[in-house]
Amino acid sequence: MANTALVTGASSGIGAEFARYHAEKGGDLIITARRGDALDVLKTEIEAAHGVTVTTVALDLGAADGAQALYDAVKGHKIDILINNAGFGGHGLFIERDLDADLAMIDLNVKALASLCHMVGSDMVKNGGGKILNVSSTASYMAGPLQATYFATKAYVSSFSMALDEELRDKGVTVTALEPGYVETEFATSANLEDTPLTKSGATPRSVAKYGYDAMRRGELRAINDGKLRFMLNWVFPWLPNRMKLKQVRKMQEKSS
Repeated sequence: MANTALVTGASSGIGAEFARYHAEKGGDLIITARRGDALDVLKTEIEAAHGVTVTTVALDLGAADGAQALYDAVKGHKIDILINNAGFGGHGLFIERDLDADLAMIDLNVKALASLCHMVGSDMVKNGGGKILNVSSTASYMAGPLQATYFATKAYVSSFSMALDEELRDKGVTVTALEPGYVETEFATSANLEDTPLTKSGATPRSVAKYGYDAMRRGELRAINDGKLRFMLNWVFPWLPNRMKLKQVRKMQEKSS
């Protein structure tokens, strides 16, 4: 396959839009998620619309051997683009949440992403180049009361991505951290964030995927799709007292009912 992208968390939302957008540009795909039926539907749609080849791999990437199982399933292909999109969040006071749920969040959001960057990134270097896009969040710029673990995982993703880009750029591989604000996907429901100010309005998955994909192609280091958020987080937020920032973030995530 030529110009092949591996997209994780591709069954819906931003991941599915990454797959569609890459296919529009004539690229083949390997798409993975837990929901094999949803992957099959997307495969049929994309192949019919764009005449590209789509390979599906249904598995739980957050499982103990998930990243290795995915790599073993795709290592026969030359992967030119890796899009680490899979991840999830969870609302509530940390000590009142199920600890196993938060540890599973770390396994998927951090361990699986780092593992794929290591395995696929090594192959990209051997092959002379490639592009990696890691889906982070504006949450990476702050601590997140009521989503403490999720925000911390995204801080890791952005920090890790920037360091990895510096290490790999002269070897032909660039790494971009996509840092969107709230996006209208299944995330709010799965993270129990309905009825919070954070979810009052958001960007469409299509617009975020397009922005992130194009930034990756240009080799940008960090990409925030919303101009106002980009200004606030880079030029205003860093100067606010930490206690003030914590209270503001917590208020955004408190339920109205």
